[in-house]
Amino acid sequence: MILCNGEALIDMLPRQTAADESAFAPHSGGAVFNTSIALSRLGVKAGIWCGLSDDLFGQQLQQDLQRSGVDFSLAPIASRPTTLAFISLRKGQAQYAFYDENTAARMVTEQDLPTLGDIEIEALFFGGISLVSEPCGSVLESFLLRESSSRVIMLDPNIRQGFIKGEAAYRTRLDTMMSHSDIVKLSDEDAAWLFGEAEPEIHAARMLDMGIQLAIITEGAKGATAFSHHHTVSVPAPKVSVVDTVGAGDSFNAGILEALKKQGVLKKPELSKLGVDQLEAILSRAVEVAAVTVSRAGANSPWLEELAK
Repeated sequence: MILCNGEALIDMLPRQTAADESAFAPHSGGAVFNTSIALSRLGVKAGIWCGLSDDLFGQQLQQDLQRSGVDFSLAPIASRPTTLAFISLRKGQAQYAFYDENTAARMVTEQDLPTLGDIEIEALFFGGISLVSEPCGSVLESFLLRESSSRVIMLDPNIRQGFIKGEAAYRTRLDTMMSHSDIVKLSDEDAAWLFGEAEPEIHAARMLDMGIQLAIITEGAKGATAFSHHHTVSVPAPKVSVVDTVGAGDSFNAGILEALKKQGVLKKPELSKLGVDQLEAILSRAVEVAAVTVSRAGANSPWLEELAK
């Protein structure tokens, strides 16, 4: 199983009523939630560790996880509210306003962390806004550090600048988590925020110097590039009609993990040996999955049967 760790929340998506009034429709979402759903839809056994609420939105999240086959048995469930993210779209790009005080996802503690023991978990994925807030940010950092020596770690911070309060502490956390990760995916915007404006090659070199085995930088419609200590491989994004970009990066992450698993290389020793053809196939799968997601509204990732095998 691949265990995804971070937040599950409700995306309040903009709509117009029949009376032409502005409204919001509640859709299950959150970066880590989306990645777990996308993985399971691709035929990969996926689980999620996240504070879930027992309120009506929390029940919606649990039902949607169950429909897509995601295992949430390790997730603590609390009588706290569900995080809400109100979304506005500007030229198809999603803008977010988060409501996260005292929520089930935010208020997890180290006592809520699962004991993995002999559970068959080959990789852990971390990311999302849960890396920003306290106490959940510290808890997730602790979990990553605890498991990084024995399991493959993938990190996508999915930075939302408007959500960041304590920037210095957040940057320190990301440095620590990145330096203990095997795979790190950043958008070009995330890389610029973290390291300053520079070409992707410069950003990737810095990431590889941190000990990361596979650094991936996405550039929206231009495609994505993977950097290892031996190779650099780029693939273009498929040309599709974009409805919105909600969940695009999350689906991309699932495509990366699915491709690594199906190639039999989702293992620490194997990641450092990936060849050009393998990297190209991995990236191609990821952009294929993301392309389907952006071609329809919301974080609606594809099922395996919708894709070329």
